[in-house]
Order: sequence, then C-alpha cells, then structure tokens
Amino acid sequence: MTQGVETDIATINRISAVPAILQVISEMTGMRFAAVARVTPTSWTACAVLDNLGFGLKPGGELDLVSTLCFETLGSHQPIIIDNVSEDPLYHDHHTPKIYHFESYITIPVFRTDGSFFGTICALDPEPAQLKSSTIQTTMESFARLLSLQLDAEENLQRTQTALLLERETAELREQFIAVLGHDLRNPLFAITTASQRLLRKHPNPDTETLVQHILSCGQRASRLVEDVLDFARGRLGAGIPLTRHAACDLDKVFTHVISEVQHVHPERVINAQIGVLNDVYCDSGRLAQLLSNLLANAIAHGAKTGAVEVQVQVIEQVFSLTVTNQGQPIPLKVQAQLFQPYSRPANDTPQAGLGLGLYIANQIAKSHGGNIEVASCEQHGTVFTFRMPMPEEHQI
Repeated sequence: MTQGVETDIATINRISAVPAILQVISEMTGMRFAAVARVTPTSWTACAVLDNLGFGLKPGGELDLVSTLCFETLGSHQPIIIDNVSEDPLYHDHHTPKIYHFESYITIPVFRTDGSFFGTICALDPEPAQLKSSTIQTTMESFARLLSLQLDAEENLQRTQTALLLERETAELREQFIAVLGHDLRNPLFAITTASQRLLRKHPNPDTETLVQHILSCGQRASRLVEDVLDFARGRLGAGIPLTRHAACDLDKVFTHVISEVQHVHPERVINAQIGVLNDVYCDSGRLAQLLSNLLANAIAHGAKTGAVEVQVQVIEQVFSLTVTNQGQPIPLKVQAQLFQPYSRPANDTPQAGLGLGLYIANQIAKSHGGNIEVASCEQHGTVFTFRMPMPEEHQI
C-alpha cells in the first residue's frame, strides 16, 4: 500500500458521515455489505466498510484489482448495477460474481472536485435486490458527490491544523530567539561598552587608550547590530515593531540631534536640514529618530561622496512628511523593488556595511505608524526616500 493510499484511508475515516452513508445504503438496498474503496490503476483498497455478511474485509484491506468490477468502473467512469447476476446478460458468466459469490451489486464512481477519479462506493449481497427500478442510483450518486466535497473539506482542515501547529512552533522559536538576543547577547555587550567607557573616564592611560576605544566602538557597533536583528525579529516574525506613541512636543529637537550625530561621525559630508513646525506630532519619537538615522545612514553610504544630503521634515494638510535626498547614481527600478527587503545590500558592500536591515527596519517603523516609505530615483533629482504618515484626527495640528 502506497503512502498516498494510506493518507486517503485516514482522511475517509476522519469523515464522520461515512459510517452513516454506508448504513443508509445498506438499509435502502437490503444489501449486507457496503464499502468506500480507493481505486488506483494498480490497487483496490477498502477505506470504510460495513460488513454484515462476514465478508472479512476491513479498512486497509486490499483485493486484486482485476478481480473486481471497480476495475471496469475505473476505465469507464460509469456505474455498474446488477439486480440478479444469474439473469443478467452481461454478468451471468463474469468471473467477479463467481469469485465473491454475490447476486446483487452496485458500484458508483467517486470523483474529486478537480475531476480526478478517487474510487467507488459499492455494495453487494448474495441475494438478488431491486436496484435498477428505484432511486437507489441517484441517492448513491448524491452520496458520492457529498463524499467528494467532504474529502476536500477534511484535507483543507488538516492543512489548516498543520499550519496552526507550525505557527505555534514558530511562535515559540521566535520568543526564544528574541529572548536570547534581548538577554544573552545584549547584556554582555552592555557590560563591555560600560566597562570600556568607565576605563576611558576613570582610568585614562595613553598606552591603552587606543585599544580601549577600539573595544568600545566594536561593542557599540555589535549592540546596534543586535538591536537591528531584534527589530527584524519583531517585524518579520512577530506582530510588528512595538511603539510607544505620544504627542511629541520636541520632535524637531530629536531630529536635529540625530542629524548632528550623523554629521559628527561623517564630518566630511554635507547634510542640509529643513525642519518645519512639528508641534505635538502623535508618534513614537524614538522610533522616528531611528527611521531618520537609518535613512541618513543609507544616503551617506550609497550617495555621491561630494553631494549634499538633504533632509526635509514638515506637516502639510495633516500629513507628516520626512524626506531624505542624496545625489549619485540612480537606483534601477528592479533594485528599488527589493530595497525594503531584509538583508538587501548592493553586491559591492563590504562586510562592515552592516546586516542590510536599515531600510527594512525603517519601513517597518513607518508601517507601525500607519504610514509608508516611497523611493524615487533619477539622475536629475537624485534618490529621494519619503516617509508619509497621516495624522490621527484626535491628534491633528
């Protein structure tokens, strides 16, 4: 028995209506054996059985396919109905009634909803029965259609349950992953950076200052990478990047500080900023600072080294807008479509270029705020990243 047939048997046995269907067929026809069979080009296998004859066949039991009349139905896709074998001109000398010792017999093909052949619903008895001149055929055909629909429903249910189980397992792994990052990695890095800062402040030593400064910068960079991966895990694997939203009264100062920090790290670059009136913008100011920082880092890393980076922040018609523009080679449309995917980096980026999560995280922050980031890139106007966020009505300026 193949694995596919075993799966089909298990599916049939999960359909609670099947025993009732076989019981109704037996009572309607007076036939004491009824079954649902899975029929393939090479096998006949009982999926469900009602046996009041002592026939001896149970679910999973197999018959020689060629010895059955279902073999003919497999080829013709037509029902076979015999009231009395001894008087039937087609089957009175047929080998199947002789092998299984029946006088009355009916088999109805069962098709899947996609039209493929599944098997049969069949019944037999050693005594003759009035089958052809009744509604038995149409009733059993209705049962066959019902069985087909039930097969699909049961398989869909199994796929859903499997998906839910996998989702639960993924959720557990996600929580473990975030816990490891948040505690087992972040805490030691915090200890390293704190100790380095203390050494530089409390115990300055010209002989070791360069080394300690290097340890501090490496620890800070590793901490930023861990925070990026944490945000990635929350955005990609969880319910999105969490926000603490409030009416930010000093958002302009927050952005100015971010620009100042980036300018300090890259004193050779020109960053021009135009920050409008931003009174009580309802947002997570820390996350928007992170969004701006990531967009600036991207502009500095990939823009023309001699071109200025332009930052513009404003609220127009109750829509908050933050734009970062850099000059340089335009980004091809094909590449633009991938910019906000995690680990997206130009092929020539060095290992020091980070994890390629900056734009992804910026976009997740935008989405968590109910906004979005768009990119436009051409030789004339440069590359422009624009974050827009509608202001909630109760917090409109």
